[in-house]
Amino acid sequence: MTTNHTFFFGKSFFIICIFMCVSLLSLEVKAATKKYQFNVEVKNVSRLCHAKPIVTVNGRFPGPTVYAREGDRVLINVSNHAQYNMSIHWHGLKQYANGWADGPAYITQCPIQTGNSYVYDFNITGQRGTLWWHAHILWLRATVYGAIVILPKQSVPFPFPRPDGEQVIVFGEWWHADVEQVVKQGNALGLPPNMSDAHTINGKPGPLFPCSEKHTFAMEVEQGKKYLLRIVNAALNDELFFAIAGHNMTVVEIDAVYTKPFTTNALLIAPGQTTNVIVSASRTPGRYFMAVRPFQDVPIPVDNKTATAIFQYKNIPTTVIPTLPILPLPNDTNFALSYNQKLRSLNTPNFPANVPLKVDRNLFFTIGLGKSDCATCLNGTRLSASLNNITFVMPETGLLQAHYFNMKGVFKTDFPDKPPTTFNYTGAPLTANLFTSKGTRLSKITFNSTVELVIQDTNLLSVESHPFHLHGFNFFVVGTGIGNFDSSKDPAKYNLVDPPERNTVGVPTGGWVAIRFRADNPGVWFFHCHLELHTGWGLKTAFVVEDGPGKDQAVRPPPKDLPSC
Repeated sequence: MTTNHTFFFGKSFFIICIFMCVSLLSLEVKAATKKYQFNVEVKNVSRLCHAKPIVTVNGRFPGPTVYAREGDRVLINVSNHAQYNMSIHWHGLKQYANGWADGPAYITQCPIQTGNSYVYDFNITGQRGTLWWHAHILWLRATVYGAIVILPKQSVPFPFPRPDGEQVIVFGEWWHADVEQVVKQGNALGLPPNMSDAHTINGKPGPLFPCSEKHTFAMEVEQGKKYLLRIVNAALNDELFFAIAGHNMTVVEIDAVYTKPFTTNALLIAPGQTTNVIVSASRTPGRYFMAVRPFQDVPIPVDNKTATAIFQYKNIPTTVIPTLPILPLPNDTNFALSYNQKLRSLNTPNFPANVPLKVDRNLFFTIGLGKSDCATCLNGTRLSASLNNITFVMPETGLLQAHYFNMKGVFKTDFPDKPPTTFNYTGAPLTANLFTSKGTRLSKITFNSTVELVIQDTNLLSVESHPFHLHGFNFFVVGTGIGNFDSSKDPAKYNLVDPPERNTVGVPTGGWVAIRFRADNPGVWFFHCHLELHTGWGLKTAFVVEDGPGKDQAVRPPPKDLPSC
């Protein structure tokens, strides 16, 4: 009997040990820590028959892809070996109560000075999908950018059939000249800087450009297999159309939020946005061009050249000339509007769309292009931009530090909820009274309140499409339209059931967009146009979301290595 008891006890102990080990492993998987080293360094890179020094991460252009799982902690040590101050934004990550890891220079941190380092330490909570990272100071994101791939938790499937393979596709822009010098020259004259010389796909412009045979990205596929493309628009100033010759795409995710799948022959993606699509390699094996070209539906100069990469079936010789896709026309407003109307949240029990139905705070922001005095500029003025007629002035210290430590005189919380004057926003072009007021003025929001923000384009100088990005939050795009927003009629047409949820939204040319979000993330959160040109002109502000009553509802203390100004 003793032997049997011993055997039983030994067997039970063995089973318990296995169970505990599996449990510990499971906990480890759920709470993994991913560490990355980002060395910001200058490297000579050649494109379009020209070589020039560019700022890179780890000598790579584009920079490395950050891989993590939902629930992981991520530590990224950024060491700055370049001549410029640096900060990096993890675009689309919510950074709950942890704005210190958000990255925009002078908003949530002072920049990392040459020779210094800073560890971005954050948790990925309740998010999975494709996001991206980029420099958030000056125009350095022209070359300092890369993708973020957040995999679902272990054993949690995609809400669509598992693909056979996947590929990160990042769009960018390339200038022959030093981008910072181009910007300085434009600012000195009070004019827009010279536009880019090419667009790129994964850092390469493709064979339609000179000296680009080596600088063409190719993705190998096998007939009959399905592929997930994780697409990022890292361009500085251009909304882009994208298509693959002979192949439709099924949209399954935008800005790391699953969507109701729909099939399309082309995508529209604004700067700052991401889109995941499924592509079936179901055509006759061959070589097919993937192509990007800008969308611009107003007569404003734009780099309208087409960048290409190759969708390459296995075992097809590279001597086969690829076919080009049919992209929408550069000014195809109808395609743009109809494409965006197809975007819908998945809104399932596992992935609900928690749209705020009751609104605590209504905001109405008008976008304006204008002028400001500049003694050294042509005509004595320079171009500027504003929200509610306020051109934002960047502070000289981080706004989040000023908020956390209650520093006086850095900013005011009197940003108006509506513009100072009501007018026919999208009527005939307005070219008089284009001067704006200036200030570091923020909008204060009560913790956990629900906010509706209507962003209205205007014809001050010119109408134009503007992609707006909100840091620290996702929001629901509940309505959009052309012309002036009508508060008595338009809300009745809102989609409050399954509107798209995202972090960056395009305000249509001469139109408006309405977004809703719950202000449940304490801190200072940047809100700006993601066209770098307009951000530099002052088309930005920030929200101060107050601390909540709970112990986990207040901004965390700053890390010890937070850079100083």
